[in-house]
Amino acid sequence: MKLHQHIQKFTASGDEIVQSIIQKFTCIHTRKKELLLGEGERCTDYFYVETGCLRLYFVDEKGAEQTIQFALEGWWLTDLDAFHKNAAAAYSIQVLEGGTVMKINKPALDELMKKYPVLENYFRQVYQRSYSAALYRFKTLRMSKESSYDLFESNYPDFIQRIPQKMLASFLGFTPEYLSELRKRKAGKK
Repeated sequence: MKLHQHIQKFTASGDEIVQSIIQKFTCIHTRKKELLLGEGERCTDYFYVETGCLRLYFVDEKGAEQTIQFALEGWWLTDLDAFHKNAAAAYSIQVLEGGTVMKINKPALDELMKKYPVLENYFRQVYQRSYSAALYRFKTLRMSKESSYDLFESNYPDFIQRIPQKMLASFLGFTPEYLSELRKRKAGKK
């Protein structure tokens, strides 16, 4: 189980402790296009991607989907603010590539953090990485479109191959047509 390895990697905890932690999670098998959380629904779960791919998005005032974040294997995803406040989600979570996801609800996570302080350290590291990714994303929004795409492609080559072009374009702030044209130009230069 990848979550087991992920927790051990960041905490150096023994198998017994990690196994006790993992028992509080629910394993779910996801299907492509499945909605794990809908905008406006109460956000009760935090998701860890064992296999597959998820995206976090919202629908803007024009009815267009705006992708905020992707999660491949080894990534966590939820509407973090809504999760911690047990509130309505401002975002939706959709499965882009079916697979296996581990989920945990807030009361179970809080209980685990009290029982196993090492988990506080684990999630601190997860949040630090997430914050760094958010800063990176903000930086790319200030770059030229081509530079933004190049940086994303070099840092996240797995995403480029696995994310549908329309959703990748939304994430990068492009139209799908612009992304298609950019890819054609780049392919012509090689």
